[in-house]
Amino acid sequence: MAEPSYLETAQGRRIAYHLTPGEGPCVVFLGGLKSDMEGTKAVHLEDWAIAKGRAFLRLDYSGHGQSSGSFEEGCIGDWHVDTLAAVDALTEGPIVPVGSSMGGWQALLLARARPERLAGMVTIAAAPDFTEEGWWAGFDATQKAQLEAQGRVELPSDYMEPYVVTKRMIEDGRAHLVLRDPLELPFAVRMLQGTADTAVSVATATRLLEHASSPDMQLLLVKDADHRFSDGPCLGLIEQAVEDILRA
Repeated sequence: MAEPSYLETAQGRRIAYHLTPGEGPCVVFLGGLKSDMEGTKAVHLEDWAIAKGRAFLRLDYSGHGQSSGSFEEGCIGDWHVDTLAAVDALTEGPIVPVGSSMGGWQALLLARARPERLAGMVTIAAAPDFTEEGWWAGFDATQKAQLEAQGRVELPSDYMEPYVVTKRMIEDGRAHLVLRDPLELPFAVRMLQGTADTAVSVATATRLLEHASSPDMQLLLVKDADHRFSDGPCLGLIEQAVEDILRA
């Protein structure tokens, strides 16, 4: 495994990344919550980019992977700032973010902050607003009281150790919601979603599809695919979606 490069941000965070030179638009992979840039989808897309001569960037948000910081101290806004810092410092011209799960939310925030930079977008089980619509909405009275009194609560995960949800994560998430106000995506968008996903529902995908404004937005549902969306056929569908956007 090659050693990453590092970007020092204005906030004092050290962001690990791998940048592959090539033809633009640069494809930018944005990973999910508590995942890292060594995941199957990120590395597969990098291999695809190298084979195609395409520019490609993958990175670890602060508190993730090889970047500095603690996950429990982070929040959606921090990782949005990390994403902006990496995109602004490491890429030029048009970009195509590929956002997986929480990275889908990050891609939408990126589109809101840098609409002039995006040539298109691909999402994989996008999870916009999950801190509010998923976590907070699902908390019972005891969990809400614990969050207020102790500043944190633990939630089980189907994919890794329990999530530690902090009061800061919930409050910051409310400042970055994208499904409450108009969401303009003035470019082509391809959304991929598995029907067997237990972390992000098909209803979430259809809500995003219905809410956003885009001249060319398509949702592909894959029967029996789970949240990882990382087997051979699913990886092929991700490649196809990226290539479709690059042709648009």
